[in-house]
Amino acid sequence: MAAKRILVTGASGQLGQCLQATVTKAMAAKVLWTDRDQLDLTKSEEIAKLFEQHQFDYCINTAAYTAVDKAESERDAAFAVNAFAVAKLAETCAAHNTTLIHPSTDYVFGGTATVPYREDQAVAPINVYGASKEAGESAIRSKLPQHFIVRTSWLYSPYGHNFYRAIRQKLEDGQALTITTDQTGTPTNGLDLAAFIWTLISEKHKQYGTYHYSNTGKATWYEFALAIAAGLSKKHENQVGATEHYATFAARPAYSVLSKEKIKEVFGVNPPEWKASLHQLMNHD
Repeated sequence: MAAKRILVTGASGQLGQCLQATVTKAMAAKVLWTDRDQLDLTKSEEIAKLFEQHQFDYCINTAAYTAVDKAESERDAAFAVNAFAVAKLAETCAAHNTTLIHPSTDYVFGGTATVPYREDQAVAPINVYGASKEAGESAIRSKLPQHFIVRTSWLYSPYGHNFYRAIRQKLEDGQALTITTDQTGTPTNGLDLAAFIWTLISEKHKQYGTYHYSNTGKATWYEFALAIAAGLSKKHENQVGATEHYATFAARPAYSVLSKEKIKEVFGVNPPEWKASLHQLMNHD
């Protein structure tokens, strides 16, 4: 059987590095890892040229504009990457019979729910970042039948800029922290998400569409920070305090826990509980 030919965009970002760390020889894949220097998704001619040079079976698009607060004043930049470039990528994938795997976000929801959001529930983004990601999702659905949109939440890992790395560094530097309790979601280990993405490629029976993948359980940012502190040492827990509200430029969903029932039913995948996955990462980081 011929090796699967896979394009990964945004390979130097957090999820791109997680994919590199979890790919195995058993995948029998030829992967072309690209970052913005090799492929600027806002330049449609670069996308077209690369797809003409290679015949990809899959494209994993981890390239994204992820600066949530900055997006409020950089709407055009956020939509250029998260919506318009994604639309062009989907068109190109359709023309070349390439399956697109596209990570998205819990921020497409408004945060008014009290039980985990299902894939088929109405979206209602409350910030520019969420709106740009929702526009990218819509473009994919309208242009490319063979796609997997994978929404995730509160992504962290040993790589890139994320809450886990920032809090750990501040704690190790001896800083006292005050963390908000006004948002509830699920911290998700990027290495777990990456492993799930590779599962989508190895699956023989393709049930395309939108899926949710996050770790299980729920937490506030304060509870997440407290768990990081506990994983370091008992003394670090005393450095973490709680506040009911922490001002940010962009509004955040108050509740953005994602339901994982669909991936359990379709793929038989049961994501790890978030504290257990954090503990495992900290033991190896």
